[in-house]
Amino acid sequence: MINKVEICGVNTAKLPILENEEKEELLKKIKQGDVEARTKFINGNLRLVLSVVRKFFSRGENADDLFQIGCVGLIKAIDNFDIEQNVQFSTYAVPMIMGEVRRYIRDNNSIRVSRSIKELAYKIMAEKESFLKKNDREPTIEELEKNLNVSKEDIIMSLDSIQTPISLQEPVNGNDVDNLSIEDQISDRKNSDSYWAETITIVEAMKKLNDKEKMIIGQRFFEGRTQLEIADEIGISQAQVSRLEKNAINHIKRLYK
Repeated sequence: MINKVEICGVNTAKLPILENEEKEELLKKIKQGDVEARTKFINGNLRLVLSVVRKFFSRGENADDLFQIGCVGLIKAIDNFDIEQNVQFSTYAVPMIMGEVRRYIRDNNSIRVSRSIKELAYKIMAEKESFLKKNDREPTIEELEKNLNVSKEDIIMSLDSIQTPISLQEPVNGNDVDNLSIEDQISDRKNSDSYWAETITIVEAMKKLNDKEKMIIGQRFFEGRTQLEIADEIGISQAQVSRLEKNAINHIKRLYK
């Protein structure tokens, strides 16, 4: 994937290179509405797009898709670049291209994360960036908790939710085909007799819960949903979900003491 030469029908080995003077001249023409200059400038900066998107190839994303999304970021950078500022175009464009690619990967993640959790994660990321600029170091979880008035658990869960998932087929050590994959290292406890006995007991107990408790227990322990996700879906607070969950668990315990 990393050594792929043709991406989106473009031979990356033959991409043109523009000199700085030529770039400046083309940018001036672009701002005057010159379509031909715009096309030439885009083609002359495809190497920049390639250099950025290559950083994401190891994540298993399709190279053609990443390159196309990177080109969208490049075009946005061209449209928003101010030639009056004393800044190199590449300095301005790289974060724009990278942001577009990251947004694509985030929005196309196979794991669905509720909007409220995503918004909290982005709020935390913004706070981390602001803190880093002021203090030349990243904040601790405790500092984020204090500054944002959000619990440690929610901070950790939100940040984890926007991480890129790793394939279970990925080798543990390198790319050797003889290496063990991640899934080989995971024990399967769901096929044991004790697991099935416990599951049947829980399912029977759930029949005695009210509809809301039954739904919450089902989503929490059988579908792996978080309290925040359930709260967001049914329109109540996380505290209410937590309370209902605790009541349901206590109810089950009383039934099977």
